[in-house]
Amino acid sequence: MTTIDYEAIAREAGLERVGARASFGAYFKQMWERRGFAISLAKYRVQASMSDNRLGLAWIVLSPLLNAALYGTIFGVIMPRDTRGDEPFIPFLIIGVFIFQFFSKSFSAGAKSITGNASLVRSLNFPRMLLPIAEIIRQVIELIPMIIVMMIIVMVLGVPPAWSWFMIIPIMVCMTMFNLGVALISARLTVHIRDMTQIIPLITRVMFYTTGIFYSLEAVLADQPALLTIAQLNPVHDYVALVRDAVFNSGSAPAWMWWIAGLGGFITLVVGILFFWRAEERYGHD
Repeated sequence: MTTIDYEAIAREAGLERVGARASFGAYFKQMWERRGFAISLAKYRVQASMSDNRLGLAWIVLSPLLNAALYGTIFGVIMPRDTRGDEPFIPFLIIGVFIFQFFSKSFSAGAKSITGNASLVRSLNFPRMLLPIAEIIRQVIELIPMIIVMMIIVMVLGVPPAWSWFMIIPIMVCMTMFNLGVALISARLTVHIRDMTQIIPLITRVMFYTTGIFYSLEAVLADQPALLTIAQLNPVHDYVALVRDAVFNSGSAPAWMWWIAGLGGFITLVVGILFFWRAEERYGHD
């Protein structure tokens, strides 16, 4: 009895296996052609989050603001003065909380972008990378009112506006690249290791307390230069520090922080893209 090699016949006819990973160039071409899907999905989720809550869009700003109020009440009174650095503490804290929330929400939402859309992944054929991209687009949309409110608050608290504030734009571009890379890496890991969803809040919490959100790393670790250097290699810390430097127009951030912010964002994004793309065939099957 003759066995027919259906796969060979299909290959000769130019047919591809369902869910087969396209070449790198073809994959990005498919994503570009379907970019409207990611944008529409991000906008829909922002609108859905607003309709689900009575205060709607206000929660985008209220959440980090309430966190800042809580940490300000606790650490602004309890923590010793020499841990806060030279900047006014309340604006210093608000900037840290607002900017860190951009990272934490991107990390969490990106990690769930595949597992949280299992029915969509299994029923439709499209580049799966569009799902974590859609989550980051959503976070960027929500970031804009957060930044505006943050700047209004710091002005009310006595920080004068300066041209240096425009430097927040390239800083946020670098941070968006970094966040997307982290989202892509965590999205694939969560597919393979479902317990990652339980670990991510712990990682985020550790990052929060070691990034210098409510204290100055430079002040706390002044007598431990080696440990300070390691802490400063964390791109999230550098994004927060650079935004603070731009808002306070202090010029205290060293130039190498820009290199870490830029290269950290770019390298993380490239690694995330390649890491996620190589497992394209497995999404929806694991």
